[in-house]
Amino acid sequence: MPAQALHTQNDPDVALQRLRERFRQVRATSEALCAPLAIEDYGIQGMPDASPPKWHLAHTTWFFETFLLLPYQPGYRTPDPRYDLLFNSYYLTHGQPFPRPQRGLLSRPTVAEVLNWRRVVNLAMEDLLDHPPPGKLETLCQRLELGLQHEQQHQELLLMDLLYNFSLNPLAPAYRDDLPAVSEQPPAPLRWHSHAGGLVEIGHAGDGFAFDCERPRHKVWLEPFRLASRPVSNADYLAFLLDGGYSRSELWLSDGWATLRQANWQAPLYWRHDEERGWREFTLTGLQPLNLSAPVCHLSFFEADAYARWADARLPSEAEWEAVAQTLPVSGHFLDAGLLRPQPSPGVPGTQPAQLFGDVWEWTASAFLPYPGFQPLGGSLGEYNGKFMCGQQVLRGGCCVTPPDHLRASYRNFFYPHMRWAFSGLRLARDETA
Repeated sequence: MPAQALHTQNDPDVALQRLRERFRQVRATSEALCAPLAIEDYGIQGMPDASPPKWHLAHTTWFFETFLLLPYQPGYRTPDPRYDLLFNSYYLTHGQPFPRPQRGLLSRPTVAEVLNWRRVVNLAMEDLLDHPPPGKLETLCQRLELGLQHEQQHQELLLMDLLYNFSLNPLAPAYRDDLPAVSEQPPAPLRWHSHAGGLVEIGHAGDGFAFDCERPRHKVWLEPFRLASRPVSNADYLAFLLDGGYSRSELWLSDGWATLRQANWQAPLYWRHDEERGWREFTLTGLQPLNLSAPVCHLSFFEADAYARWADARLPSEAEWEAVAQTLPVSGHFLDAGLLRPQPSPGVPGTQPAQLFGDVWEWTASAFLPYPGFQPLGGSLGEYNGKFMCGQQVLRGGCCVTPPDHLRASYRNFFYPHMRWAFSGLRLARDETA
């Protein structure tokens, strides 16, 4: 997931106090997300891309230790220098990371030792913020904000990975069994909202935080287009499936068809079907009846693209998506709502597209590439985004497990086209002349 170009408030002291409070809240949230887990759950790694919960807790701690405490706190001593090898993710200019596919083999350090390391780092960070090094306050604030945004990314990843890990268990365990049921209200009819196109600006502007890949703000020419009023629902997608969507090669990109056949895809990742109980979906609340009204989730880019072609439509470009989204408030169903599942679209059609933010990440037709004039961060932090700008597709809008203060209209998430364990869905677009 993304990285950042950083800007602080004009008053560094005010920024520091705000960041201190955010630091406490973000660090506490990560541990609260792990509270429902049994000790056995902390070490599971169901596939190379899905890290164990213990690793997420440790890696986010490593980030603060590596990029803030060791450079700026001369008296700081790590509990174990070997943690630097185990919990570096992909920063090759910093050192050689432990192999990602083998993170589930790390029974040691124990969960208790990782939690103790978090406490050590938290206390050291409080001391650093009490006594920032002279002349380094602005840089300190920038790196602290980056570390907080990084940990929020891992909060979402932790829940994504837990869902995948639990899905492999025949017992279909629930991460939480005390969550409210998803509304069964029928979604609003799908309508189309027209946009005149023309010369628009996209990308982050101003002094607020943004990842480096969101900058610089720049102009893009758009032809007139239409954007669907809501995401594609489970009912919509089921119609595609029942119409032979997974057996019709003419609907699929060549790489997508090859992936489908190799992996034997027959439905979205967590859908299950049997004659007695019909369609069900594995969720963070366990195996549940498929809610036909909710947005379809856990699709690859290939599946989203094939559905759009079947629906006589296409995926929007990220510039089209942002041109609409930047006129709307960032509000929706996020992690703080505590629902942890996509919710149906409002039943009453509005004058603007609904659910652009929250519920499901929306695949776009755009490759994850640098904007004109892109400049990565300096040093090892420059590896955060730039080196991943090849072969990946952009998703927009956040989802039901994204922290709400982590999103903005310019935010660019990205995954490889075959990946589908994220909370990823789609929204249709059409050319205005179509």
